[in-house]
Formats: sequence, structure tokens, C-alpha cells
Amino acid sequence: MVEFLRYGVIGTGMMGCEHIRNLKEIDGCAVVAYADTHEPSRNSAKRLVTQATGYIDYREMLASEKLDVVVIATPNHTHKSVFDDVIKLDVHVLVEKPLGINVAECQSMIDIDKRHRKSGRVVWVGLEYRYMAPTRHLIDEVESGTCGEAKMIAIREHRFPFLKKVDDWNRFSKNTGGTLVEKCCHFFDVMTIIAKSRPVKVYASGAQDVNHLDEIYDGVRSDILDNAYVVVDFASGVRGMLDLSMFAEGSKNEQEICVVGSKAKIEAMMPESIVRIGGRENGRNGVVEISVSQSSEVVPGFHGGASYLEHLAMQNAIRLGLEASVTLEDGLLSVAVGQAAQLSIAENRIVAIDQILG
Repeated sequence: MVEFLRYGVIGTGMMGCEHIRNLKEIDGCAVVAYADTHEPSRNSAKRLVTQATGYIDYREMLASEKLDVVVIATPNHTHKSVFDDVIKLDVHVLVEKPLGINVAECQSMIDIDKRHRKSGRVVWVGLEYRYMAPTRHLIDEVESGTCGEAKMIAIREHRFPFLKKVDDWNRFSKNTGGTLVEKCCHFFDVMTIIAKSRPVKVYASGAQDVNHLDEIYDGVRSDILDNAYVVVDFASGVRGMLDLSMFAEGSKNEQEICVVGSKAKIEAMMPESIVRIGGRENGRNGVVEISVSQSSEVVPGFHGGASYLEHLAMQNAIRLGLEASVTLEDGLLSVAVGQAAQLSIAENRIVAIDQILG
């Protein structure tokens, strides 16, 4: 069994530093090195892990350090190139969502992983929303049969606009994959888990109506969607719907997930951390409200401590020789739904997932 895990983090912006903060609180591991081309980002990491070695070029870090696990938290459009270098080494890998900016990149990453497959290696995709306490509780209730046979899944995210990132890379779809890939792959992953079925077709309507309209970078205007509706049909007959608004700061809950089945309706609210369960037989008077929270041992942070739990799960897989719980194929499918939704909006038509997957 692996005793102590030495981590290297590539990309020390917002999410890279979030991973570092969580790893610092977990026994049996340490961040020993980090790399980022952006000096302020490196300085942010240095303040968190003063004893770790900082690098400008991640390739120098990979060549110089003895690492057990590498976390890739660079901008979306660089995931593939960084992954291609890291996967050739004898290290475990966590690559942040989205796996790639499109299906072609994801499929290429899966192929190169297969070519360089090493026994016992864990390769994990950072789809943290699975580990948020209300989401996890809802999924557990669905899997236990509380709602009967799930038929409808509705996810609402009403939130603030995209945050400012280094060199404004997230203002352009060519870098992010588009809003419905970059932001919403999390939700398409959760939908697929609940549906227990593959998505087969997507219809979406969306636009850039409010945010970033006057933002010009090197003569080019930002082109990221700020609102959309996305309908996903699954092979089993389950239907999913995403309602996204990124100019809805005045929302009590940033995220709401609702599953309706043959026996009951289950809702999860974040950040209120509430799950509501209402059976058909008792109507609205029978709705039970459950306050859900992470264990006191969980380090609070982005996504309600989900990143901390994600690292614990990955480390457990590494130490016990288990497969990743969140696979490259999971990452691919979540990107495929997002890409199909982006194409549906662009071409005003239903898009089959098989068309996207090729």
C-alpha cells in the first residue's frame, strides 16, 4: 500500500490553490511542487505551501521532482497538452473539469491514456459536484428507491457572472469550450448519474444577453453565453432539463436539483443545504425537509467541501488499488452533452449525442 503521496500541482489559479488548500489538511500527503507561468498565481501557491518548490514551466517540475500524483488545474484549452505530457509518467493524475474543450480532445486524451496505461494508475476527472452534500444525499435517495422510478430531472443554476481569470481566457468559447461545456459539464454529469442511462439527444436555447457585452479583448468581443435552457433525453426515457442564468445574483439558492419519479419528488438546494422529499400519497402536507451538511472534518471551500472529499476518494482508490470513481469516459460524456447543447443553439436544431461522439 502507498504510504505517503507527493503532489505536484500544475496551474495555481483559483482552482489550483483550492486543491492545495484541501491537500494541506489531509494526512499522508503533501504538495511538494507547483508550476504556473503567471507569477501572481505562483505567489498565491507559495503563500499556501512555503516549503514546496515553485516552477514556471511544468515540464521542468515533472523532470525534476519525484511525484506520486499530479493535479492539472490549468485553463481548459491547455488540459489536453498538459495531460499528454503528464500521462507518459508513472504518476496518478487528477485533471480538472472539463476534461477537454470538445469531444475530439477528450477522445484523444482517452486514447493516449490507453497507450500509456500503467498498472494501478488512477486517472480522475474533477467533477466535484458529485460530492456536494445535498447532491450526494439526493443521489443516495434516488438510488435507494425513494422516488420510485426516476422520470424527470431538473437542475437550475441561477448565479453570478463568470469570474475574472488570468489574461481573461474564460471570456472566449474557443478557450472554454463554451459556457455549456465549461460551467455545465458538472450538471450533465449529475444528470447522467441520476438517470443511470446514456444521453441520446439534446435541444437547447440560449444566448449572451446581459454579461460581458461591452468587453473587448485585442479587438474581439467576448462570446460566452450567459443564459440557456437545455433539454436532454436519455436512452431510458428519462428527461433532464438545465435552467442556467448567470445574471441572477439575487437568488437564495445558487443551485437547485429536482428529481421526480413514480412515487415521489426529491429536491436539493444549495447553499441552503436542504433536501426536500415529498411522496405523492401525502401531497404538499407530507413534504419532509432535511438539513444536510458535510462532516465537521470536511474542509470548507468551493463547492461546499466537495474538493476535499474528492481527494479523499481518489487517495483511497490509489492506496487500495481501485479504479477511479470519476473516469475519463465520465469526463467525455459530460463534455459531449455540453458540446451538443452549444451546437443546438448555434444551429437551432436537435443534436444527437452519437453525432457528437462520432
